[in-house]
Parts: sequence; structure tokens; C-alpha cells
Amino acid sequence: MNASLRLGTRGSRLALLQSTRVAERLRAAGHPVELVTVVTEGDLRPVDSAPGEGVFVTALERALAAGDIDIAVHSAKDVPLQLHPGLVVAAHPERGDPRDALVSRAGGRSLAGLARGAVVGTDSPRRAGFLLTLRPDLRHVPFHGNVDSRLRRLEAGAADALVLAAAGLDRLGLGARIDTRLDPWLMAPAPGQGALAVEARADDGRTLALLATVEAAEIRLAVVTERRVLEATGGTCRSPVGALATVAGGRLRLLAAACSPDGTAAHRLRLEGEADEAGSRRLAETAAAELLRRVALPA
Repeated sequence: MNASLRLGTRGSRLALLQSTRVAERLRAAGHPVELVTVVTEGDLRPVDSAPGEGVFVTALERALAAGDIDIAVHSAKDVPLQLHPGLVVAAHPERGDPRDALVSRAGGRSLAGLARGAVVGTDSPRRAGFLLTLRPDLRHVPFHGNVDSRLRRLEAGAADALVLAAAGLDRLGLGARIDTRLDPWLMAPAPGQGALAVEARADDGRTLALLATVEAAEIRLAVVTERRVLEATGGTCRSPVGALATVAGGRLRLLAAACSPDGTAAHRLRLEGEADEAGSRRLAETAAAELLRRVALPA
């Protein structure tokens, strides 16, 4: 019998659910999998401290590079543009709803239906910036922590509403808690949002071959294109830049947007090209150049 793949995961409820989904796919393809919980910097930071680049990923990458685990599962939007040396994203096995979602304490609200001056919690400069471009009267407060802790703080009255990733709420069985799934044209998602990313060592041929059995090529092309937009703008996972790519009928369609964190400037565009590597690079570079011309992004 083949040795079990050691799958590294964070210990949060959402991370475990996502990792279990990948494990089930691999098991269905005949590969035994063992889940290994790894504590990350993001799990240890105080609830009111802002996350930095890669805080949910770095510890998993270290464990992977050291050989303590064989693969690591991440939310694709959390993966830094520069991976740990010797590692690759070997598979994007699935993608949920890429949109952002509005969740209010009162329930049943749209973004337009929030009261004037309502307090909205989010840990994302991108979400905060786009919110303020649409509703400059809203008050933004930083809201960190996992989905469950943010919802508890909302119910306790720390904010009137939250903006969260729809896919995370859906995977937690909390889709009914969503008031509104926000139009990507108005609230452009983070590059890779909703997608899962499975990282492995570049020299581990056996594991790479196993992960190829759960790879979804169209999801990979979409996520890679979105991340190229972010990279070409000089951004990071914390930049106020959004992108959403889709593949259909041999065509690659890209929505890209950027805003100032205070909401005073924003620009959005749609592009279309061939659904291949060259088309991906061309669309991403064209989009990034346009965004940089229109919006002064933070360094």
C-alpha cells in the first residue's frame, strides 16, 4: 500500500474543511491522506492586529520545505506571489463563489440599504477601499480573526455589517447568513478568491503526479491570470487590487480593478483574449498598465 500523503493545514474550522475537501478528492483517486495541523503566525496574532503578507502560509511552507509534510492546502488568495524556494503550487482543485458577501447584523440588507454612517468591518484594504468608493458615508473598522470570530463580534454589536468571502461562508454552511453577494464589477474580488491552492516540493515528482489527478486546468489559468494582474501592479495580497478571470469557449475574460484605500479613486475594466498562456500574460499586463495609469496605488 502507498504511504499516506501528509497534508498540512491550519487548524481553523474553515481551513480544516477546505483541507478535508482536497483530501477526499485525493482519496477518491486512490491516494491515502493524513491531515497534519500546523500553527501559523496568522493563528497566533492578536485578534485586533492587522495581518501581514503570507501570515497564513509561511509556517506551512516551512514545514513543507523541511519535509515534515508532503503537501499544503491554502486559500489561493492568501498565497504570496513569491513562494518559498523549491515549492510550487501543484494544483488548483476547485473554486467556490469568488464574490465578496455582505453580512449585516439586522439581516436582509443590501449595500445601498445600509443606514447612513453604518459601521462595516473588514480586514482588507481592497474591500474597505471599494466600499468607500460606493458609499463614502460608511465607517470602516478593521475586523480580523477567522470567520466565526468575526461573526461573533458582529452579533455583539462591534459593527453593523461585515464584508467576507462568499466561498468561506458557503464552505462553513453559512451561505444563508449572506445578505447580498456583491457584484464583482463593484467589489472586485481578491485575485484567487474562492479557489484552493495545493503546494508541494518542486522536486517531489511522485506527489506532483498525484496532484495532477485533482488539477482543474481552467481554474489554474483563471487564478494565474488574476495573480499576474496583482504582480504587474507591484502589489501584494494586501493591495487594493481586485481581479476575476473566467474561461469559456476558448476565451479568457478578465475583470480587473483598483482603488485607493480611502475610496477617493477607483478604476475598473474588462478585457478578453485567448485562453492560453500568452493570452493570460497579455491580458494581465494590459490590465495592470491601465490600472496604474488611473489609480495611484500605495507602495
